[in-house]
Amino acid sequence: MEGKMSKSKPAKATEQKLGTPTDLGADATRDIAAALGGLLADVFALYLKTKNFHWHMSGPHFRDFHLLLDEQASAIFAMTDPIAERARKIGGTTIRSIGHIARQQRLLDNDAEYVDPEGMLAELRDDNKQLTSIMREVHNVCDEYGDVATASLLENWIDETERRTWFLFETTRSRVGQNR
Repeated sequence: MEGKMSKSKPAKATEQKLGTPTDLGADATRDIAAALGGLLADVFALYLKTKNFHWHMSGPHFRDFHLLLDEQASAIFAMTDPIAERARKIGGTTIRSIGHIARQQRLLDNDAEYVDPEGMLAELRDDNKQLTSIMREVHNVCDEYGDVATASLLENWIDETERRTWFLFETTRSRVGQNR
């Protein structure tokens, strides 16, 4: 109860308590941590949507799609802690709540009561493609400040996200030779 009633501390006090020594400058810490915070919000949003569709999958390909989405959700969730910890390693902070995620996420939620399996897979395909673009933007911020460690992590996550996009693309392909 005490935490909810206390007033938030000024940014300077937070920096003193949570700041981590780094050779990156203050601008780099601010910009990279902010970019990672937005990315983390999107990763959590995609994780929850993937689990939502996993839980609500139906139809003749239920088993295959259910297992595919569970595998993909696990890979997405595995990114969350390293993203948050990277922001902390460079002296920044990261998201603190579901509300914080909701304010920062760019990937859209899907609260529909029913989405057909093809619609689920197509939406996740497009979301993963958008996440790849977001990660490239974060990579550009890292390049601007010479943060090769964060950039290196992003390169692996981009590859993993492109793989998910590819699998979802191939799964949603209706006929040989049809592109989406």
